[in-house]
Amino acid sequence: MKVRKCSFVGIPQRRPPVPVRAGVAVLLATGLICATTSVIAQTWPNRPVRMIVPFATGGGTDIQARLFSAKLQPLLGQQIIVDNRTGAGGNIGAELVAKSPPDGYTVLFQSASLAVNATLYRKLNYNAMRDLAPVMLVSSTPLILVTHPSVPAKNVKELVALAKAKPGVFNFGSNSTGTTSHLAAELLKTMTGTKMTHIPYKGAGQAVIALASGEIDMLFTTILAALPHIDSGRMRALAVTTLKRAPSMPNLPTVDETLKGFESDNWYGMFFPAKTPATIITRFHAEMTKVLTDPDVKKLMENQGAAPLGSSPEEMTAYLQREIEKYAKVIKASGAQAD
Repeated sequence: MKVRKCSFVGIPQRRPPVPVRAGVAVLLATGLICATTSVIAQTWPNRPVRMIVPFATGGGTDIQARLFSAKLQPLLGQQIIVDNRTGAGGNIGAELVAKSPPDGYTVLFQSASLAVNATLYRKLNYNAMRDLAPVMLVSSTPLILVTHPSVPAKNVKELVALAKAKPGVFNFGSNSTGTTSHLAAELLKTMTGTKMTHIPYKGAGQAVIALASGEIDMLFTTILAALPHIDSGRMRALAVTTLKRAPSMPNLPTVDETLKGFESDNWYGMFFPAKTPATIITRFHAEMTKVLTDPDVKKLMENQGAAPLGSSPEEMTAYLQREIEKYAKVIKASGAQAD
């Protein structure tokens, strides 16, 4: 007996057109991806998380990262491994995170160099605004404007007047070209229309020694680096670069009190790879918020000259965009460029 295939009378049997079959395949694949992503987000974290620090151990970025990782571990129930990936002004570490899987197991702890490098480097293999998902603005470390005692200026107004009286004669040092210590001075030049000579050094240590010895006239550096020399009388503190006065030096004015709108702090932020599930970002953000409100953490940060901040992912995204635009203007005006 022959077995006939079932069919609907009068209706020709046809295979779905290729576009329809392709569309179904895409929908199935998309559903599978969404389901997989959902499972990852619901079970996160179920293994150690890497916190990428794009600078060497012992520096300001590294110190804060290790403080936060230690506090986050019991909250997330997993080990947070600090992984120092140095080189190219922080770009090696940032690129690593930008190109990592968006599964929540690689997070970047980065400084203001993320915004600076967007213009300072001619070619980058990542785009901070496109390839990273901001979590929060974590903290801010003010720079302090210091001069050698031989410089007669006692405040920012007098310093600007002195620089204008001697175009190109007055000089300033920096940690190196393109660092926040350099760009803070370039911002001061741009906002005041002054001409000063830049003398770059190889690191903050060399620049601080140069100012203390009278080799240079002026420097933007960290409070921690300058404080011993201020106390000994080898440097004079004029102002801090944040919009608010530093808690550790409440009697020292801000540059903004003289030059409205001046702000050039060294901020720190947390970033995941772009397309990391929102549920993971929300969880990590919530735990980091707890860390920043911990009294012990606040005290340790203040001892290091840092101020805990906190923000929403959306606020951090907008802030990063503004910082990129601000430093782009300063870098282009100064002609600074990294190799």
